[in-house]
Amino acid sequence: MSFILEYIKHPRRIGAVAPSGKCLSRKMMKPIDFTSANVIVEYGPGTGAFTKELIANRRSDTALLLIEQNDHFFRQLEKKYGNIENVHIVHGNAKNVNLYLDEIGHKNADYIVSGLPFTSLPKLISDSILTATNQALGQNGQFITFQYSLLKKHFFERYFSITRYLREIRNLPPAYVLVMKNQHRG
Repeated sequence: MSFILEYIKHPRRIGAVAPSGKCLSRKMMKPIDFTSANVIVEYGPGTGAFTKELIANRRSDTALLLIEQNDHFFRQLEKKYGNIENVHIVHGNAKNVNLYLDEIGHKNADYIVSGLPFTSLPKLISDSILTATNQALGQNGQFITFQYSLLKKHFFERYFSITRYLREIRNLPPAYVLVMKNQHRG
């Protein structure tokens, strides 16, 4: 219910009327090699659908950085996950990911998982987040996000090489998981 209320208050920032389902959460985890990941970032964890899977699957020494802008969701995340070792919860904006990584003693993320609604975010905000993401991933990191359509595919390709698409039809609405890496320029 709180998710719906936050959507009503901030529809362009929340982007969905309900949290992601278990099937989509598991599909978002599929590209992650939890045995080798040292740093995982999550943008817009909301009520924690992906966070729950990240915590359940990560090694205890893997740093998990959660960046949530919404006050209500941030407080919920702090209550739920604030006492877990190597889980860092930031009340802030994903465009500042490099500052937050620096604050927890890391230069790059191995994986950045995003629940942000890029389809409804203003272009300037999306640009600033994806530029910062590009830097935060370094040479080998992967950016994993989902979208309800592929309308933003070409927009993402301005920043990244899309290496994989995964479709999750058991989500309401069905979703595409996009797995991306930085474009290596020769």
